[in-house]
Amino acid sequence: MSTSKKILILTGDAGESFEILFAAHRLREAGYTPVIAAPAVRRLNLVIHDFEPGWDTYVERKGYLVESEISFADVNTQDYAALLIPGGRAPEYLRNDTTVIKIVKDFFESEKYIFAICHGVQILLTAGLVQGKNIACYEHVKFEVESCGGIYITPDEAVMDGKIITGKTWQSHPEFYRIVFSCLQNL
Repeated sequence: MSTSKKILILTGDAGESFEILFAAHRLREAGYTPVIAAPAVRRLNLVIHDFEPGWDTYVERKGYLVESEISFADVNTQDYAALLIPGGRAPEYLRNDTTVIKIVKDFFESEKYIFAICHGVQILLTAGLVQGKNIACYEHVKFEVESCGGIYITPDEAVMDGKIITGKTWQSHPEFYRIVFSCLQNL
């Protein structure tokens, strides 16, 4: 399989179901091979974040199960054309994993595309990749983005700044994936 067709998806337990499955299905449909990486090769417990009237923030429910295909420790970034980091709660703890941060920095230093949506941006923050960059993400990550020198973008649902493409939430999929696939066509 050509490296130009493999896209690494970084997640773990409590990753957002819709963001992970939508990405995997859309990538396959377009002829790419999504590879789900997690702390270990096993079945992951995903979550569903939704917005309900009367709530100030999202609600969380148990989501789908998905199998990871490779552990973070076994990832060779040279095998992949791009990196996708979905949201959910997974980024909240994955950003503390030094192997995850090394993977993200390797993609950046290799000048490969990095796509992050919703809370996935938290991993970019920890990797030190948002300084001076336009960033779209879930509104409650705005403080972290700005504290790390990033520029929180509103009202755009998704934004591209160099090789970093970010989106606000799963509700931003149309805008986010329009940019993602325009980038992938250039590989």
